[in-house]
Amino acid sequence: MIRSRVRVRALRWGFRVLFGLPRPVKRLLAGPQIRVDGQLLDLDLQLLNRVGEVMASGHDGPVGEAALAEQRRQADFAAELAADSELDDVVTRDLRLPGAAGTIGARLYVPPGVPDRSALLIYYHGGGFVLGSLASTDPLCRLLAAQAGVRVLSVDYRLAPEHPYPAALDDAIAAFRYARAEAAALGADPDLLAVGGDSAGANLALVVAHQQAVVGDHVPAFTLALYPATDAERSGGSRKLFATGFGLTAEYLAELERMYLPDGVPSDDARGAILRAEDFTGMPPVYLSTAGFDPLRDEGEELVDRLRAAGVPVVARRFAGLVHGYASFTAISAAARDATLDAASALRAALALVGSSGGIPNVIYIAGGRDTTATG
Repeated sequence: MIRSRVRVRALRWGFRVLFGLPRPVKRLLAGPQIRVDGQLLDLDLQLLNRVGEVMASGHDGPVGEAALAEQRRQADFAAELAADSELDDVVTRDLRLPGAAGTIGARLYVPPGVPDRSALLIYYHGGGFVLGSLASTDPLCRLLAAQAGVRVLSVDYRLAPEHPYPAALDDAIAAFRYARAEAAALGADPDLLAVGGDSAGANLALVVAHQQAVVGDHVPAFTLALYPATDAERSGGSRKLFATGFGLTAEYLAELERMYLPDGVPSDDARGAILRAEDFTGMPPVYLSTAGFDPLRDEGEELVDRLRAAGVPVVARRFAGLVHGYASFTAISAAARDATLDAASALRAALALVGSSGGIPNVIYIAGGRDTTATG
């Protein structure tokens, strides 16, 4: 344990030194600028790729049982490196809550100064439905809680391949319904419950919001979706353009999808690929971000268009220089941190508007640095 803490501190110090170097030195170490599809890759993220640090999305070769266990351990370890000591004043409490097939873990985050009865974000971690845990998403949940001024309930849903589709989704729905039923015990206003997540977790948040609307039950007040997976098994477009060299590879993405959906997306159940849903009517307002150098970019932006066409209020962003998983890189990339703070600000503003019974504008995704707005 002591040796592990020493290693973490040493690596944190090394990262601070490396990414704190003058920009010309970092450019020399990272290599020439990388431009794809009219986008310039963020220098710090290019340098991260160059030094070859294995993050949660890193993968080489098929995923066996031992390799999978190691990748899960590495995802948790990467989160330790990204931890921000300035957020230690966010109080946490570990819980057990009813999942779809037994109890599951959860962690409640309470930022300083939050009212006794506040908005609550139910958060689902990323990791391709295969990786991720309460530990791996801890730094991000602390940041969102502190910056948005809301409680956050992080959900430790079941993972594939041990628990393939729809286990994760069933747990995600159960967690939302638990939070609404037990809002008072969580210190939350039941009318100010948002759902959110990154990557696979963003998929779960979107599907939870959609399914609540489909069955006519209480829908979340807001949905926060960072670089979501929306259409399993697809190819071409951004999945081809950014297939290698930018963290998450198209090959690994396909492997994760096969573990989560071993029989593919059911023909009679579009919940495994929300972009294929027929109707999005009744969904709550959505914040959806994409990263320019992400294999999942196109399907996320296609979902934005589908949501807008259905009259769902949307705030959408494309952060052109960033890669998939950028919310895990806030400790090394100022651009990644700014993008993550943008999401926290949107969450804070949206829930404040909902709380005051105000309306939320319908905003399409940023392209070319411009923001196009229409009321809806």
